[in-house]
Amino acid sequence: MAPKKPLTDEHKAALAEGRAQGRAVRTYLEALEAHKPKRGRKRTPESINKRLDKIEFETGDADPLKRLNLIQERLDLQTELDATEETVDLSGLESEFVSAAKAYGERKGISYAAWRELGVSAATLREAGIGRGA
Repeated sequence: MAPKKPLTDEHKAALAEGRAQGRAVRTYLEALEAHKPKRGRKRTPESINKRLDKIEFETGDADPLKRLNLIQERLDLQTELDATEETVDLSGLESEFVSAAKAYGERKGISYAAWRELGVSAATLREAGIGRGA
């Protein structure tokens, strides 16, 4: 068996570029998924706080099983409220995605339809240079 040849600087640079592209694509897609619109009426911080107040009131005279469910609902609502206060810079992530998506998609054989099905807008794909023929 022949000894392994050390990687060339060009090969190392190509590997690093591939990792950076993959990271940019993954981060953008995760942010898209985390912030995609949910079905039904949107909850506002005010409506969440109103429900939290009601839960606090109901917890006092609830039986243990009902109290358990109310506590869990309170924890879930608090998590949701905290998430509404976090802002994600989707434009910054989108910019990195646009820079990386075309080369990444070509290397991995990802079609326009696959990007769209995952929730990437047509405008973002157009900006990235990915057309319907991809």
